[in-house]
Amino acid sequence: MAKRIYVGNLPWGVTKVRLDELFSSFGEIEDSLVVANKYTGRSRGFGFVTFKHDSNADKAINGM
Repeated sequence: MAKRIYVGNLPWGVTKVRLDELFSSFGEIEDSLVVANKYTGRSRGFGFVTFKHDSNADKAINGM
């Protein structure tokens, strides 16, 4: 089962690709999202990462 985790306090310059790079070391990522302002396109400083396996999400929570 997939588990989605919230990732806060991201620098404004973090992209989806960079978020994937940061969290892929903990396991296989199903999806990721950096939430952006709809008018400016600038990151709002948070996002979500969905792991394919719950245990990998738990490792990421503990590791970060």
